[in-house]
Amino acid sequence: MRDRLGNIVTGANAASLEHYERGLRQLQTFTGDPVASANAAIAESPGFVMAQMLKAWLYGLSTDKAAMDVARQIHATVKNLPMTAREAGHVAALGRLVGGEWNGAGETLAAVARDFPRDALALQAGHQIDFFTGNAPMLRDRIAGALPHWDHAMPGYHALLAAHAFGLEETGDYTAAEAAGRKAVELEPHDGWGQHAVAHVMEMQCRQADGIGWMKTAFANGADDSFMKVHNWWHLALFHYDLGEHDEIFSLYDGPIYGDHSTLALNMVDAAALLWRLHLGGVEAGERWQVLADNWTPLAGDGNYAFNDMHAMMAFAAAGRTDAARTLLATQEAAVEGGGDNAGFTRAIGLPATRGILAFENGDYRTAVELLGPIRAIAHRFGGSHAQRDVIDLTLIEAAIRSGDAARAQRLTEERMVARPHSPLSKLFQSRARDLTPV
Repeated sequence: MRDRLGNIVTGANAASLEHYERGLRQLQTFTGDPVASANAAIAESPGFVMAQMLKAWLYGLSTDKAAMDVARQIHATVKNLPMTAREAGHVAALGRLVGGEWNGAGETLAAVARDFPRDALALQAGHQIDFFTGNAPMLRDRIAGALPHWDHAMPGYHALLAAHAFGLEETGDYTAAEAAGRKAVELEPHDGWGQHAVAHVMEMQCRQADGIGWMKTAFANGADDSFMKVHNWWHLALFHYDLGEHDEIFSLYDGPIYGDHSTLALNMVDAAALLWRLHLGGVEAGERWQVLADNWTPLAGDGNYAFNDMHAMMAFAAAGRTDAARTLLATQEAAVEGGGDNAGFTRAIGLPATRGILAFENGDYRTAVELLGPIRAIAHRFGGSHAQRDVIDLTLIEAAIRSGDAARAQRLTEERMVARPHSPLSKLFQSRARDLTPV
């Protein structure tokens, strides 16, 4: 049998293929329950390789250790099934991912997409890996290479536009990024990734009013029906953050961002990142830190993704969880000695970042500057977006100001003014830095 884009699918029948296609659509729009759809396809046809791979990528790319264990189990099952060369490429990429080779998995999926440019799952999974490894050129080029083989009438075309939009934004082509993202949402109003790409453009350009309007309109038109919604509500909160509208931020935090106290790592990352930004400005969050730290604590010993570790440390530090902070640091130190790409992520960026955050919270601002300063230019190597990694610069600037290092604080704030000249926060930082007495 063949899927709707003409790819051979081994082990499928009509019923299981229908479940699979539904799951793929759900993944491309970040709606519904794609795991349930994949499970239904597998129940109907256990030898359906791509249904197994859909489920594996959903789990493997969640950044949770327990979920990666599920992906590892799927790999052990699926590698013994009959399959085509395309499907074998997926299985090989999954094997590299569960073996800790994030970059290698992305490379293998890129090879699959070069030979089979209408393999929507290879493109989607590869794009997510590019995000988690901070590979901005591949966020753009992986999709750009496939686009000539697609057209607007093909199912899932909106998802390619959305992915390309995000890649264009992360490489600084804001005009093209916004156009592609808007087109994606026009074609599919539930496309949370397209909504997210346009939000990134407006964040980088400090278009706070445009961003607030865009996000609210997209949510009203259906983009809130998405498991991207927490992250997209977080983006809305960032526009309010830049404007100093703290009441709006807490309303969003206590509602759609973290009102349900999610234990999903990706949602806890957003919660920590938002509260830490407020914390840097001396805004009290009350018991919110304690609740969030409670949910991070079971993951303190995982050490499987350095980007998550940095955000866990924000919660532990702000909540005064000394034991959890020590566990996290010990886990990272062990991860550095282990294998896989996360050892490199942790060694180069993750460990200095968590140590720097803890030093900041302990009032040792000079040490925080010494730890965070060298990593700001290479932080993309441990994943996330420009908007997410900005928290490192924000912490560094605040630490420099609090340490009284006038020269460094003034240099950092001037750099920020050049990059974000229309940001009220940039102007506030600049004013505070200029008030420092040069040593």
